Amino acid sequence: MRGPVQTDARAQVQDMFAQSVAVLSQPSPATFERYERRGNLNAALLYVMVAAVVSAVIAAVFSLFHSDVTFFGQLISRLVTIPVQFLIFTGAVYLIGRNLFKGTGTYAEVAYSFALFFVPLSIVSTVIGIIPILGWLVSFLIGLVMIYFGFLAVQSSMNLRDQGQSIATLVLSWLASFLVSLVIGGFFASIFAVGRAITGN
Repeated sequence: MRGPVQTDARAQVQDMFAQSVAVLSQPSPATFERYERRGNLNAALLYVMVAAVVSAVIAAVFSLFHSDVTFFGQLISRLVTIPVQFLIFTGAVYLIGRNLFKGTGTYAEVAYSFALFFVPLSIVSTVIGIIPILGWLVSFLIGLVMIYFGFLAVQSSMNLRDQGQSIATLVLSWLASFLVSLVIGGFFASIFAVGRAITGN
């Protein structure tokens, strides 16, 4: 017998998927505004975890054909890095939009808005990405589409109607999240290096 929590989570994901279809088929700040307050940060993270699980499973399965990565290494790293990177980027959008350009949205609205397009597009990119050459090309095109939807989501979730401010927020957020990811990556790399030195592996 399925518990109410599992049923509620499934219903929530299905509801967000329907909202994603609307956002992707009718791209505009107005469409995002229609849904940005229907969820919260927990709903956004639940939805992002769907994309993380898909990416983790596919990466783990294909790790069996590569000697330089491990099954559990790929599985765990994708489950951790995808939601963490999402939180860092959307956090940067919120902080930069609010402090530099006086945006009035909330972090929950930013995260929820971005999740609505990030999750389905990233899943499509992951699935098609396993196809040689074609996968790389499609993933590149989806990356461009994500930038466009990110531009719309910034306008809506942070209430920034000036296109220049929205673009600046998006670019600065990418730079900020890139730098933060480098710092975090370097920190964990140093920990692993120290661990190897101590154990002699």
